[in-house]
Amino acid sequence: MTPDSSPAKTLWIYDTTLRDGAQREGLSLSIDDKLRIARQLDRLGVPFIEGGWPGANPKDVQFFWQLREEPLTQAEIVAFCSTRRPGKKAAEDAMLQPILAAGTRWITLFGKSWDLHVVEGLQTTLDENLAMIQDTIEYFRSQDRRVIYDAEHWFDGYKQNREYALKTLAAAIAGGAEWLVLCDTNGGTLPHEIAAIVRDVVDFVGLSISPSQTAVSVDASDSRILTPPLPTPQIGIHTHNDSGTAVANAIAAVMEGARMIQGTVNGYGERCGNANLCTLLPNLQLKLGYQCVHADQLAHLSASSRLISEVVNLAPDDHAPFVGLSAFAHKGGIHVSAVERNPLTYEHIAPELVGNSRRIVISDQAGLSNVLAKARSFGIDLDKQDPTCRQILQHLKTLENQGYQFEAAEASFELLMREALGQRQSFFVIKDFHVHCDMVGDSEAGQSHSLATVKVAVNGQDMLEAAEGNGPVAALDAALRKALTNFYPEIATFHLTDYKVRILDSGEGAAAKTRVLVESSNGHQRWTTVGVSTNIIEASYQASVEGLEYGLMLQSQAKAALAPSP
Repeated sequence: MTPDSSPAKTLWIYDTTLRDGAQREGLSLSIDDKLRIARQLDRLGVPFIEGGWPGANPKDVQFFWQLREEPLTQAEIVAFCSTRRPGKKAAEDAMLQPILAAGTRWITLFGKSWDLHVVEGLQTTLDENLAMIQDTIEYFRSQDRRVIYDAEHWFDGYKQNREYALKTLAAAIAGGAEWLVLCDTNGGTLPHEIAAIVRDVVDFVGLSISPSQTAVSVDASDSRILTPPLPTPQIGIHTHNDSGTAVANAIAAVMEGARMIQGTVNGYGERCGNANLCTLLPNLQLKLGYQCVHADQLAHLSASSRLISEVVNLAPDDHAPFVGLSAFAHKGGIHVSAVERNPLTYEHIAPELVGNSRRIVISDQAGLSNVLAKARSFGIDLDKQDPTCRQILQHLKTLENQGYQFEAAEASFELLMREALGQRQSFFVIKDFHVHCDMVGDSEAGQSHSLATVKVAVNGQDMLEAAEGNGPVAALDAALRKALTNFYPEIATFHLTDYKVRILDSGEGAAAKTRVLVESSNGHQRWTTVGVSTNIIEASYQASVEGLEYGLMLQSQAKAALAPSP
């Protein structure tokens, strides 16, 4: 699991998505969710994955048990817990037994660094807090566990009482911790403060324990054996994003000597989130030259970000650095023309390094370069001298002036382009549709009943079908699928993944024009189509119909690619 690099340039990524990230408001993970995420992080090459707090809930207990049955291939799964309770010996504290029962080689233990928390939170003495830190770590070490010590509220504690905060680290060193992770728990520290404080801690740790020291001294009467021999503890960093500087803070700490970086995928976490590993990894590895994961693993970063966003059921951030759908999107005609000649003109890295790809966005700001580049992405080779190019561009600008938006609906633009080139397949023709809505039951509860009928022609054969739904769009979609499934069974695999409505001219009130974006998926690919009308049902119908048509086109192309050559 060790990255291939010199020790001075090796960083250890520690993912806490499954514990700290899961504390984000609105995020809930099942055991299966946690296992899927853990295995994806393992494939990504993350060395440490924090699995949760064994004993805190049955879900975490079962998670660790399942990973013991089917271990990860390269990552260390880590159990998380706090120091022992005040006034007890660690060996006698029942709270620590589930941690050992989880069977992990590594344990992350958090303790109090801020005297305010010790006195008011734990309601104990400063000396007892130091004893809790050292005693708990010593106990885990005696049970043949290796310990990462998370110094909770470290930066706030340091700023309020530097002397005491450093004593808590000394207690962790004396106990046998191999990592001292400095936590900006409240997320209020800025990069220049992080840098100065980490620099001070690195100096303090270097003076507190000699590099030649191979074991922590313990009471000779204590029968507990500390194994393996201990090197000088290394420094880690754990930052929160409450000031919007979590990533910058982590980088500042690395520049001053931190070698473990704790964070979460997509920056998930409590309040404003944690340091985003999807931003940190490429910055540290591609920009600063540190080794975090192998290059071929880093190329799976974008896919990992999107997969995990799907597992946690949160929409991906299209504008996220490095991994977002728009991270390497080019909209302005001058930009597109320049990128076509040399990507370095408007791209700070090659998108393929993080598993992303360049996108040419089509909008009313587009020029011929956009149209040509977008055609190539669809597998269409156009010549800029071809008059069809300008026809497509003019048609695009006309439609966007009417309210269409193709930068977010590339599937609709591909259909538009193929139609202009005479390449658009005709899978079906909608001849007529009607939608009828009634309020039923308790009208105050907003319950509605809709009935839709559609008349559709396929291969010259007319089909008339009706279907019900809990709203007009759902009923229309159901009726259309019912009419088409006999001809195209693959439609059963298509499903709507997102539906957005925007009022385009709010000054018109209820008569305003609306734009509807429909995102569809076949389980492997996702595509977005657009419809515009003063009638929201008609706009929805346009987008839904094109969504089905585009899905059928993808299926047709896939079958053609698999067909044997003549």
